[in-house]
Amino acid sequence: MRIALALTCFLFPAATFAQTHAPIDHSGAMHHGTNSAVATQIQIVAREPGQSAFAAIQEIVVILRADPKTDWSKVNVEALRQHLIDMNNVTLGAAVKTEMASQSITFIVSGTGTVRGSIQRMVLAHAQTMNGVNGWKLTADKTSDGAKLTITAASQDLAKLNALGFIGVMTEGMHHQEHHLALARGSDPHHKH
Repeated sequence: MRIALALTCFLFPAATFAQTHAPIDHSGAMHHGTNSAVATQIQIVAREPGQSAFAAIQEIVVILRADPKTDWSKVNVEALRQHLIDMNNVTLGAAVKTEMASQSITFIVSGTGTVRGSIQRMVLAHAQTMNGVNGWKLTADKTSDGAKLTITAASQDLAKLNALGFIGVMTEGMHHQEHHLALARGSDPHHKH
């Protein structure tokens, strides 16, 4: 019974699509004939670029190409790629130790090799960008194997910050998309730290 239900849920949208969308031949022309074999053809188009960093770059390139004001002499998509490498290193390769105090939380973030530099760039930039947002004071310092991020906040926010953890705090602000576009346009949104 479960298999039949699952197949119905899976096939119903496809059948609805087939009935509501005219088939397209290789020339791109749409046909509205009565041939039921032709009418039930479904054109499947791949949409997933296959890798999230590649997709993020592709999204920015589409925006740059669509903007007639894009100054191609300043565009630097490689800077965006390097930033995405940093994001990947920090997200997947960093070790984090958390220390709580009465009015603050500190994340001691460490890594080796390329992860160390990625941590330093990401943490210092995030503290600079997000300091004061949500009423939180963010300070960051480099350490020998990464960086230390301290957030001073109202006591009622400390449980939320602890639950978010380091990587959750790094997602706060939804500034990453704007940051990616700024990097690709050839500017440094953090003025070199």
